[in-house]
Amino acid sequence: MSRARLAHIAAWSLALPEDEAARAAAGIVERTYPRGACICPKNTVLESWTGVVTGLIKVGTVSREGRSVTFTGVPAGGWFGEGTVLKNEARRYDIVALRSTRMAFMDRPTFMWLAENSVAFNGFLVRQLNERLGHFMALLEYDRLLDATPRLARCIASLFNPVLYPGAGDYLEINQEELGLLSGMTRQVANQSLKALQKDGVVRLEYGGITVIDLDRLRNYGN
Repeated sequence: MSRARLAHIAAWSLALPEDEAARAAAGIVERTYPRGACICPKNTVLESWTGVVTGLIKVGTVSREGRSVTFTGVPAGGWFGEGTVLKNEARRYDIVALRSTRMAFMDRPTFMWLAENSVAFNGFLVRQLNERLGHFMALLEYDRLLDATPRLARCIASLFNPVLYPGAGDYLEINQEELGLLSGMTRQVANQSLKALQKDGVVRLEYGGITVIDLDRLRNYGN
């Protein structure tokens, strides 16, 4: 993998010195998965740190009774799973491609070398883990306290987190079915909520996606 390719798929690599970036690039492979593919089943030890190059994935689980729970979605540019790689344990969730998705996998020896030797990479990990903690606390709060439209607004806003998903811009390629899956509501309810958000001037519905008009209002919608 070239330095330019690494920079394209991993914004965190821009801060690495050349020797560390070369080591990171040498430890990464890319694979493409079709829509609906289970990239990593729950309780599987995936000895790689994972990033989304293109597409969209869902992180969630299914109970023994068949109840599906979505923890979060990860769009292109997002890297996740650093905690399980650091602890060398099984992932406690399923990773499912919501559409055709290209993934990047950094092998654990490369990840651990960077974690143990790179100041820049360690700085990134601290920011990443801190931001992810706040992200999941917010998801838990709005899932329990908010009605459908504010909940969907916060779900959309979470996909534009500049730390976890850098370079997202103001447009996200996503459809109503995918938003329903990520926010835990039916497609019909997601559609009604999207129309309410558009009427309120915080998003604009596009063909095949959403443009965010007012991200601050979206993040605090319902307050």
